[in-house]
Amino acid sequence: MIQATSVTKSFGPVNVLRGIDFQAADREVVSIVGASGAGKSTLLQILGSLSRPDTGKVIIDGTDIFSLSSDALADFRNRRIGFVFQFHHLLPEFTALENVMIPALIARKGASDARRQASELLSSLGLSHRLEHKPAELSGGEQQRVAIARAVINRPSVILADEPSGNLDSNTKKDIHQLFFDLRDRFGQTVIIVTHDRDLAAMSDRMLEMRDGLFCN
Repeated sequence: MIQATSVTKSFGPVNVLRGIDFQAADREVVSIVGASGAGKSTLLQILGSLSRPDTGKVIIDGTDIFSLSSDALADFRNRRIGFVFQFHHLLPEFTALENVMIPALIARKGASDARRQASELLSSLGLSHRLEHKPAELSGGEQQRVAIARAVINRPSVILADEPSGNLDSNTKKDIHQLFFDLRDRFGQTVIIVTHDRDLAAMSDRMLEMRDGLFCN
């Protein structure tokens, strides 16, 4: 599903990624661990097309993503890649339901279909009683569930998660961790998780460790 070859990235004189090769199979859950500054989040941003590599290729489901035009890449990203971040990035002026609907509307789905799908997703995640609540009215775990629903509403091939449980309490962390595997089983996505949490990493199909811009042997 994902193949990255000879990916490099520098910021000024700092070589953050120094020739990364990475593959992830269809429906595989891969965790990437390592110290702060190892290059984990930079790699995830490149895999998600949010940042361009200095050199190298990223192919997702047969598409060389950085060969696409800007508009085609934005459309590919919205339809094929779902993002989950540590701090949710929910829009505060919109309800939980509206936040989840946004990617579907951007993908030009009808408003009624987007609303129905968002409602079904949130209900399946235990949030049927929170559809009309705004982010400030939700707990951290509820906000992250909304963010995960937003990430999967377009049924993307790939989910990329950057420290998805980094600021949650231990009990909520366990629920969020399990949720990624439940969603993989339900929707068949490939999931890449960057995390400092070794418990979450240990649940994955495969764990990789980064150090100084490379994967450890």
